[in-house]
Amino acid sequence: MEARRHSALKDSIRSIPDYPKPGIVFRDITTLLSDPRAFRRAVDSLVHPFAGGRIDQVAGIEARGFILGGAVAHQLSSGFVPIRKKGKLPHKTVSIAYALEYGTDEMEIHVDAIKPGDKVLLVDDLIATGGTACAAVNLLRQIGAEVVAACFVIDLPEIGGAQKLRDLDVPVRTLMEFDGH
Repeated sequence: MEARRHSALKDSIRSIPDYPKPGIVFRDITTLLSDPRAFRRAVDSLVHPFAGGRIDQVAGIEARGFILGGAVAHQLSSGFVPIRKKGKLPHKTVSIAYALEYGTDEMEIHVDAIKPGDKVLLVDDLIATGGTACAAVNLLRQIGAEVVAACFVIDLPEIGGAQKLRDLDVPVRTLMEFDGH
C-alpha cells in the first residue's frame, strides 16, 4: 500500500527536460501542489514519523519549502520559520554563506526565530547537492536549534545531498527518488 501511495505521488511530479540548462531534468512539484489529494498525501507522509513527538518549529527553505513547511507545521501544531535569501527579512537576522555551482550565496533567519534547544524540522521540496540544506542546518544550529530531521519530497540520490546531511548527523526523510540530475 505504501509503495502504491508513493508511486501515485511520483506520478504527480512534472519532469521538464533541459531546464534550467541542457542536461538537467527539472522536477516540478507545482503539479503535486495543484492536486489536492497528492498535496495532502505528501504532507501527511512528511508529517507521519513526527506526529505525536515534540517539534517546536518547522523551518522552510525559500520558496517551495515555505509551502510544504507551512502545511507540515500546521499538521504538527508547530511554529513555522522561514529561511530566506539575504535581504528579504525585515528584522535583525543571522546569515550564512554557502557555495553554489558557480559562486556563493547567502541565506538568513531572524535572530529570534528559534529559542536555544528548540527541536526543529527542516523542510524543502528537493534535495540535490545538499549545499542549501547543509547551510540551513548550520544556520539553525548557529542560533541554538536542535535539528531533528530534514524532510524532502524528492531526493536525487546520485548527486549525494542527502548523504551530506546524514554526515552532519541529520536524519533525512524523502518521499521519492529520481535518477539523474
